[in-house]
Parts: sequence; C-alpha cells; structure tokens
Amino acid sequence: MGRSALLVLALVLAVAATGTGRAPAAAPTQVSFAAAGDIAFLGAPPRSIFAAVRGTLSSADLAIGNLEGTLGSGGTSKCGSGSKNCFAFQAPAATAALLREAGFDDLNVANNHALDYGPSGQQLTLQALARQKLRWSGRPGEITVVRENGLRIAILGFAPWPWAQSMLDIPAAQKLVRRAEARADLVVAMLHAGGEGVAYQHVPHGTEHFLGEDRGNERQFAHALVNAGVDLVFASGPHVLRGLEVFHGHLIAYSLGNFATAGNGIATEGILGDSAILEATLDSAGRLVSGRLVPVRIVDEAPQPVRGRSAIIPRVNALSREDFGATAVRLAADGSLVLPR
Repeated sequence: MGRSALLVLALVLAVAATGTGRAPAAAPTQVSFAAAGDIAFLGAPPRSIFAAVRGTLSSADLAIGNLEGTLGSGGTSKCGSGSKNCFAFQAPAATAALLREAGFDDLNVANNHALDYGPSGQQLTLQALARQKLRWSGRPGEITVVRENGLRIAILGFAPWPWAQSMLDIPAAQKLVRRAEARADLVVAMLHAGGEGVAYQHVPHGTEHFLGEDRGNERQFAHALVNAGVDLVFASGPHVLRGLEVFHGHLIAYSLGNFATAGNGIATEGILGDSAILEATLDSAGRLVSGRLVPVRIVDEAPQPVRGRSAIIPRVNALSREDFGATAVRLAADGSLVLPR
C-alpha cells in the first residue's frame, strides 16, 4: 500500500473512532507532585534512610521536600561552644546523593536552619545539591523553573526569615508569584511557617509567634498566594501535621510534619513522628485532578509508610474540619482527597 493510501486509511479510522469528522481530542497534560515535610540531619544518615518511601517519591513527576540545615563540612556554626538548646544541622555533602536516590527533584531552603553554618555553609549545600542535579528554591527573589511533561513548573519557597523569600511581606510575595506566572504554566509554593510542637496542630486566624519570632500568618499568606496565581501550596515547620483546605479551587496543605532525621536532630516521639507524603496531580490549567495523603511514621529516624489502618487520617480529617469547615478537604480511608462541594 502506498504512502497516500496509508494516510487516507488513517483518516478514515480516526473519523470512524470518533463518530464525527473530527480527530480525537488529545488528553490534557498532567503533572504529578509528591511533597514531604522537614528533613533535618545532625551528622550522616544511613544510606537506607529513604528506602521505604523511594517508590512513592520517585513515581511522581516532581518530588519536593524541605531541607532543614546544611550539607558539607564548612562554615561556622551558629551555636556557640557550650550553648544549650541550640541546633545547627549539618550532614556530609554526600547526603545529597541519598536525596536524589530517594526521588527528590527540588529541596526547599526557605527555613530557619538554612544558614546554620552561615552563608558559606549554604553555598556548600547548594553546590552539593547541584552536583546531584538537584534543584532548590526559597532564597530571596528566587524562581525555580523545571520542565515536566511539556509544561513549565515554577517552584517558590517562603519563610519568615531574612535569608529566605519573606512571607511577612505579602505584596512582595504576590509580585514574585506574578513574575513566576509569566515564566511558567503552573506555580507551586512551599511555606515554612508557624509555631513548633504538639501545641501547634491547628492553623490559627492571625499571626503566630514562637521563640519571640514573628512566624507569619500562614492562613492569610497561603490565601494571598492563591489569589496571586499559585496553583498548589504545601507547608512544613510546625513539626506536626496540620489540616488541608481547598481555597478558590486550589489545594493547601498547611503542614506535612517531620519527614526524616539523624543524630536525634528532631524529636519524633508520639505525634511528632507522624508524617505524610502529599500526592497531587494537576492539569495544565492548574486544576486538581486527584490527590492522596500517604500516611508515614518515622521509625528509627527514617520514614516508613503506614500499612493498614492509621490514626493519621482521622486526625488530619478532624483538624481540617475544625479549622476550615466548609472548605476542608476530607480524606477517604485510603487517604484519597475528597474535595468540598
């Protein structure tokens, strides 16, 4: 059969398949995300630390976590000799390879531990990430753009400290979002905000203060980002899970809790050891196609998916319902997101 005959046959088959004279519509482009909370290492973690969650993270088109602290062996610790209750997180530069092997693509560095070893410590961290072809986000004015499935995704990070893109200046944050929109098809943001510990599971109305610091108004700020054009918001910082909300059609996860640690860097007893991976798939218009919260428990400092029934899902459901009412996201028994009508 000649080339022209083949082309005619292909057209006939296409028409027959649709029942009209139109070619089949192309499926909308989608991008899947996996987001995790705080990763804080005091010293080298074991090579197996992410083994149990590698499948979940690597199956997403784009996996993002919050890197608390530094990678490398340089810089000057913010903690003076003999200081108590001061944590300066640092792990060997080779730890970046473990993050890459786990499936992470981008690490948020907008947090209170990003400069634990000063500016030189952060530069060593970014160099370690770059050697593993890992991206980062969250420094002042920084817009990280990646390409997945033919779409450009801008990643922004925000925190209430001067070395990060500030979440204390809403107009400046919205301006950055609009700049990101001009460069990308989708915009996602990670926040590091709020008080820390069991007493901070709820998202308040108003500004949070902790250790004498202004930790931002997370609810107001997340809403402002969505109003400016952000398609998906997730957060960490309180070291506990918080509720989920849909605001103007866009998902906000207010805290994904702790995720991994080493050297007793962060407490993981009780609900401080309850964690989750947020899975979310967006279409090219920024609409949420599907989502799931994967319950995780930190065991011996490493994240382990929870098998069977979990107390995490009903607790997050209760927090979402109490904090957000009609805009709360409900989790089904398997963690699937059920959006409010």
